[in-house]
Amino acid sequence: MKLSDLTSRAGEWLRGEGPMSEIVISSRIRLARNISGYHFLSRCTRAQRTTIEQKVRNAILANAGKITEQLFYVNLADAPEIDRQLLVERHLISKPHANAEGSRGVAIGGDESVSIMVNEEDHLRIQVLRSGLQLEEAWEQINAIDDALESVLDFAFQPPFGYLTACPTNVGTGIRVSVMLHLPALKLTGEIEKVFRAAKDLRLAVRGLYGEGTEATGDFYQISNQTTLGKVEEEIIQDFKQVVIPKIIDYEHHARRTLLNERTMALDDRVFRALGILRSARLLTSDEVLQQLSHIRMGVNLGRLKGIEMRLLNELLLMSQPAHLQKMLSRKVEGDARRSARAEFVRSRLGSI
Repeated sequence: MKLSDLTSRAGEWLRGEGPMSEIVISSRIRLARNISGYHFLSRCTRAQRTTIEQKVRNAILANAGKITEQLFYVNLADAPEIDRQLLVERHLISKPHANAEGSRGVAIGGDESVSIMVNEEDHLRIQVLRSGLQLEEAWEQINAIDDALESVLDFAFQPPFGYLTACPTNVGTGIRVSVMLHLPALKLTGEIEKVFRAAKDLRLAVRGLYGEGTEATGDFYQISNQTTLGKVEEEIIQDFKQVVIPKIIDYEHHARRTLLNERTMALDDRVFRALGILRSARLLTSDEVLQQLSHIRMGVNLGRLKGIEMRLLNELLLMSQPAHLQKMLSRKVEGDARRSARAEFVRSRLGSI
């Protein structure tokens, strides 16, 4: 496996399958870990960052068979900007990780369900990403990876606090649980504030498609825990699975039923107008594609639109992003040239007019 292989398909998290996949796009669990005896990265010299990166990279590659199949490593310090942006678009690294300086890298599993960021905010950020609502399955997988790495790396751990991390909100278990939800009906009915209020009451963070600092483009929202101290991992996961996410799913289902039963013509107009735009537009921004795909996705899930597979919509969602589009074209394009190429690609996949 190598980086160029990723552009030929969508990752595991975009399969469009799994429990509650009509609303839950993906489930992610991330663990923050640091190596004992080394400063946090904010205090490290360039030479120390290099030492940490080499130590962690060697440990990961030496234990690849215990982590996941077809594991490969990308040296981000040497990677072109477009490759780093592509990894951000695929949710395999964060934007700060892509744009940072100094030695850093990422280990990626063949189906992209596993990525291990090295020298991001912490020495390691271990991530498992699954399609649909699969938090327990993701936890089982990431816990095994954590055990494998902890058997060869001395993680910074201090009772009674737990795992020590660069950000105080991660101290303790170091776990962040995040679920990506598609909530178009709540947005259309003006009830999305229900999600924000529920999240605030439960001390949760609500972010956009690409996490911290991003807007909810295309009606995609990431819901994640904000603190890790004082709760064990299983308790946090069960809160998400049994309380937090079911409540938001119920809100969205109710809003979809309202649209379907009371605003049918308006719903159909939104769905088929979106399909018409994507099939005929000559210039499209990536945000426009995400927003129109959001309406089409809702139409497919509600049975208003036939003959379009969710896998195709997920492919368009990913491949229309700037880095993916340019990698597919094998050249750098900007401005109207990029918007034109994006529109042509979308028309070719949806059926042009």
